[in-house]
This record gives sequence, C-alpha cells and structure tokens, in this order.
Amino acid sequence: MPPPPGRPRLSLPLALALLLLVGPARPISFQLPGKARKCLREEIHRDTLVTGEYEIGAPPGSSTGPSANLKITDSAGHILYAKEDATKGKFAFTTEDYDMFEACFESKLPVGTGRMPDQLVILDMKHGVEAKNYEEIAKVEKLKPLEVELRRLEDLSESIVNDFAYMKKREEEMRDTNESTNTRVLYFSIFSMCCLIGLATWQVFYLRRFFKAKKLIE
Repeated sequence: MPPPPGRPRLSLPLALALLLLVGPARPISFQLPGKARKCLREEIHRDTLVTGEYEIGAPPGSSTGPSANLKITDSAGHILYAKEDATKGKFAFTTEDYDMFEACFESKLPVGTGRMPDQLVILDMKHGVEAKNYEEIAKVEKLKPLEVELRRLEDLSESIVNDFAYMKKREEEMRDTNESTNTRVLYFSIFSMCCLIGLATWQVFYLRRFFKAKKLIE
C-alpha cells in the first residue's frame, strides 16, 4: 500500500530499526508521603495530543482509602486538568503551544491522625504517537495489522523529523542570539576603549595645564 501524500516513505530497514528502538512506554510510579507534594514536568510540542492514566493506592495498613489531589498546569498556570480526592482516572488534552507542563500530586492527611504511610502513585502519561489509539484507527479505516504497524511507524518517523526540525530551529535561534550578543559586546568594548583613551588624553592635557599654571614645567 503506497503511503498517503505528505507522509514520509519508510524503507524496510528503517522500519525495522524504528520498531526495535521504540518500545512500549512504561508508567511512572513513586511514593507520595503524607502532607507532601510531588510534581512531574515535561516539555511538549504544540498541537500535540496528551493522554494519561493515574492510580493512587491506599496507604499500607491504613483503614482509609487514598487521599490526594491531582492538578495539571502549563507554565502560565492554566489548569488543564484537576481532580480532588483522586484515586483512579484518565485525562486528555491537546497542547496549544510548545510549553513546559506540570502534573502535581498533593497528599491530603486526615485531621487528627499521625503520620500517614506513603501512598503509591502510578502515572502513565503519553503524548504524540504514543497517545494515538491505533486500534480505533484500524477499525475506522479497516486496516490490516501490518498496515496499522506501518501507519504507526510513519507517524513515528514524521514525529522524529519534526523534532529534528524544531531542534534545528532552536539551534538557529540560539546562534543568532549568540552572534547578536557578541556584536553588542564588541561594540561595547570599542566604546569603552574610546572612552578610556579620551579620558586618558584629557587627563594628560589637564595635568599639563595644571603643572604649567604652577610653573612646575615650561
């Protein structure tokens, strides 16, 4: 099946290499102590689908269930997802711009109790190609398993190309900034040298006039 227009063409060796390099994403798990707040940050490109699943386990030996709040925000503080007394659930959103996103879990300690045992938090967050549901795509477009895998590899290769293009753009911006800074530093150095030379010349003439006025020199 020829690839649709606008999609990168994959050779068989490249497809096999991508299949070997890219494995299933693993969820993140960590312990959340009582009265604690832990945040996970990640930079994500614009117009990218982000999906996630979370589960907060009850503290070991505790008669109460899990008690924590979840909030996902961007660098501007906009709330993309929030859940109080979160235990288990899913979330999804699409980014509007390249930004740093933060998922924070905040433990809630029941009033009148001692130290709460740590809660186990499991977060499985995916974005881009990983967040797409290729099973639904296969059902809608009636694709065979091999065609679905090729579609996934095509999307993955396109994502890698976009990442390299973005990094190249960032490198060009940083290079332009460095060149501009170097030019400004050079001009400032020349201006400083001119000021120092002018000040030294003025001091010489001033001292010469001063010594002549005191009749120390002719």
